[in-house]
Amino acid sequence: MEPPAVYKRWRGSPPPTFSSLRLPSSRLSRRQHLLAVLHVVPVALLDVDSNNNKNNYYHPPHSTIMPGGGVAVTASGMEGGKKSSIVGILMASFAAFGGILFGYDTGVISGIKEMNFWLKTFGYESPAGSGTYTISTANESLIVSILSLGTFFGALFAAPMADTLGRRMGIVAANLVFCAGVAMQTAATAVPLFVAGRVFAGLGVGMVSCLVPMYQAEASPKWIRGAVVSCYQWAITIGLLLAACVNQGTKDRNDYGSYRIPIAIQFAWAGILSAGMLYLPESPRYLVKRHRDADAARALGRLMSVPPDHQDVQMELEDVKANLRMEEEVGQSSYVDCFKMGPNKILFRTLTGIFLQAWQQLTGINFIFYYGTTFFKNSGISNPFLITIATNVVNVCMTIPAFWAVDHVGRRRLLLIGAAGMLVCEYLVAIIGVTISVSNQAGQKVLVAFVCIYIAFFASTWGPIAWVVTSEIYPLAIRAKAMSMSTASNWLWNFGIGYATPYIVNPEYGNLGPKVFFVWGSTCVGCLVFTYFCIPETKGLSLEQIDILYQNTTPVKSVAYRDQLIAHNVHAADEDAIARVTTEVRMAEKGEKGEAHNEEKV
Repeated sequence: MEPPAVYKRWRGSPPPTFSSLRLPSSRLSRRQHLLAVLHVVPVALLDVDSNNNKNNYYHPPHSTIMPGGGVAVTASGMEGGKKSSIVGILMASFAAFGGILFGYDTGVISGIKEMNFWLKTFGYESPAGSGTYTISTANESLIVSILSLGTFFGALFAAPMADTLGRRMGIVAANLVFCAGVAMQTAATAVPLFVAGRVFAGLGVGMVSCLVPMYQAEASPKWIRGAVVSCYQWAITIGLLLAACVNQGTKDRNDYGSYRIPIAIQFAWAGILSAGMLYLPESPRYLVKRHRDADAARALGRLMSVPPDHQDVQMELEDVKANLRMEEEVGQSSYVDCFKMGPNKILFRTLTGIFLQAWQQLTGINFIFYYGTTFFKNSGISNPFLITIATNVVNVCMTIPAFWAVDHVGRRRLLLIGAAGMLVCEYLVAIIGVTISVSNQAGQKVLVAFVCIYIAFFASTWGPIAWVVTSEIYPLAIRAKAMSMSTASNWLWNFGIGYATPYIVNPEYGNLGPKVFFVWGSTCVGCLVFTYFCIPETKGLSLEQIDILYQNTTPVKSVAYRDQLIAHNVHAADEDAIARVTTEVRMAEKGEKGEAHNEEKV
């Protein structure tokens, strides 16, 4: 079989031998071993060349001839590629700091609204002369949920910002809007200004929550992209934990510092993120989309720690440009194009992201982080602030396993496992909550334990992976707009749940209490069904290979097709290889069906 032209070269002497072939065996399948060995077999075995012509030897792209004639394979996903990508990984991971803004701002309100001085400032005495202060259910719903309404519009604004200012400077601009909202909340002594501050902070958080995963997905290597984007969710959990700890430290203060200190600390998070982003390179894929190819090569070279003219850089840029050309032939990049049907399955992909983020909110996780302090207090827990810190510690620690699992177990399988685990825990929490009294200490401890297990399932699966999937399933031409809509979906449901929950659980209204977990358990059944039919397996694929996968298979059959894309190292620019892999997979599927049919006959 004639090797590709790019393989027919030789850069060393003497020729390689099988004994000197160096391969990272722990990371290669049997098929990949065979392909790697075949790539260094001399063509002279088939056509003897007495002069031992160097051009008759070929080897995989990105390989290096070692002293003594050995070949060190450094293709993407192997040892050499990983070492050269460490700077890019660190750069893309730093952007995850934006998650702290998201998590801290989400978590800080849970404790602030239970602080006595805050209630005295923004609420009213009830009953009169008792010295106990409260806030109306209407104001509580408005203050908690209005942030999410701001983030909804912020996520939509992120699309034009990402396509004009760029991913990197878009994040910096979003931080400025966020800081304006923090300033308003810090200065507020009445509900109107506090609510206005929450809206502006929400606009900033909404833009950051769309731009950060987008930047990470476009800038990180494919073999660790899932872990890098998962860092964003981990930063969210760290922000939630920091908020709980700061609230615990200031809750007993009888002055404005009780709530102003936790709010004003957010200036520091925004400042660190903005300063860091100014030193990071722009997304190479954004630069290609703007037809700034030289800048894209420099940015990608910086992320890979190689010169802009390096073959790895040029090969990846060719894939990105080939994919973009194909997308531009199909259509432009308007919002209408996000809902077009066709071979690229754009409509299906857009709706997948929108509904995935909606289902993430419908797991009920933000019920715990918005109203956890109130819920545990009403359930008879003596120190609800400490329990809130405990649940946040679980959230932080259990997100860490997702870094490994997302690129080893896979996106699809983890979402299925997470949905199944959460629905069991939530039904148990609901059953325990309605069958024991608030004075039953043993029962309350069991309830808290199952809440923590439920959070652990969320933190290691649906928490980070929803962001991973929505950051990688869209084509470059519409990525900013489609991601903005999926992120807006997250915040819209966040707003709806945050606004409705007090009316659902408070005694003077719905009074569901722990019974609300029957609702969350039932929605997790929907998460399970949705994942099975709509989420493909994309671990280890480049963003361009994910386009190929969507065009040629379905989510249910995606695992087999994804394996073949990786085994054959298919590139977007190689149409013959795509056709060959697609044919092989379909023939294999027909063969399995034929065998099953024959067994039934026997």
